[in-house]
Amino acid sequence: MQEPTSDRTPLPQRGARLRKHADYQRVYQESRKYFSASMTYFFSPRGESFPAITGPRIGLTAGRVLGKAVERNRIKRRMREAVRKNLGSLQSDVDVVLHPRKSVLEMDFPRLESEINRVFASVEASLKKDVRETDA
Repeated sequence: MQEPTSDRTPLPQRGARLRKHADYQRVYQESRKYFSASMTYFFSPRGESFPAITGPRIGLTAGRVLGKAVERNRIKRRMREAVRKNLGSLQSDVDVVLHPRKSVLEMDFPRLESEINRVFASVEASLKKDVRETDA
């Protein structure tokens, strides 16, 4: 019997999400705040301290300032889908925390996807720049 195929592609690995409070705190302490049009983001490369975890991990936050639970959940669903579609552009072992603004709720989805793509591209560029500076 053949299993039904899904049009949804799964995340590359189970560990692609930040789950623990300590991981979020580590990212906040080891990085600085970066801004894009509709979100704030933090990122921190994972060094040799996490050898079992490979690939990027993404964390989302949606505080009460963004609205009631229904609105916060909708923001998180939209963000998760945009991250899922653009996760392939992140190649480094890095932890990224995204803080969306309320404007994500009304934003066109293709625009949200392109902004997530720009955020991931700037994270990759910054990590590559740091690697070049440490090698020099």
